[in-house]
Amino acid sequence: MTNVQAALLGAVQGVTEFLPVSSTAHLRIVPALLGWADPGAAFTAVLQLGTLAAVIIFFARDLIGMTTETIRAASDPSRRGEREVKMLMYLIVGTLPVVVAGVLLKKHVEGGLRSLYVIASAMIVVALVLAYVERIAKHVKTFDQIMLRDALIIGAAQALALVPGVSRSGITLLAAMAIGLRRDAAARFSFLLSIPAVAGAGIFELKHVLHAQESKGPLLIGLVVAAITGYASIAWLLQFLRTRTTMPFIVYRVVAGAAIFALLATGHLTP
Repeated sequence: MTNVQAALLGAVQGVTEFLPVSSTAHLRIVPALLGWADPGAAFTAVLQLGTLAAVIIFFARDLIGMTTETIRAASDPSRRGEREVKMLMYLIVGTLPVVVAGVLLKKHVEGGLRSLYVIASAMIVVALVLAYVERIAKHVKTFDQIMLRDALIIGAAQALALVPGVSRSGITLLAAMAIGLRRDAAARFSFLLSIPAVAGAGIFELKHVLHAQESKGPLLIGLVVAAITGYASIAWLLQFLRTRTTMPFIVYRVVAGAAIFALLATGHLTP
């Protein structure tokens, strides 16, 4: 992989990781359109460490607050009811479904599920469900009103993001809005919930990618570009969702999915 290819894939990862359009799908589609080899699920997982850095930096104050209060609560039981302590527990509990699913479906995620037919189908199906949720959702609950039940529901939805094309951001936004969260609150919890899962997958695959890459330069470039573009993507989307719906992403997903099917049908893409 060249430095230019790594930088482009890093930018694709950074921009699409937090938008509800599926970064995994785009990291499969973009190389295919450009005639490059599929970078593979392992490289994709490691590239997510760049966007992991972005979300940690962006939400550093929240994460420090949760960690500090939890440490204090360990020695002072009266603090165990603090909001920050509960939120950290919610993030941990909400991560369990994707951990279990990741272990059980690892071979499928790295194999057959990366088919462009699967990706195109997932792009369209999730778009249609998201459109329905946008229509019926109440959008009333704030971030501070999230409860354990909500975290479990959103966490279970996150496990579906193992299927390329579903989108971690998209499916967790969908689930969060379906149970009444405001769009910006849903996005904020979605981003925080991604931290444990992305960190685990990226670190697990890191040794395999480092071993396979003769030169570590392209990987480092990809990580840096992903971190920078990821930070900008978070800031933009949170601001966007305060006043607007997810409809532009719904339209994009349907168009992109249909375009992939058309390209496959005409032989311009191979599954």
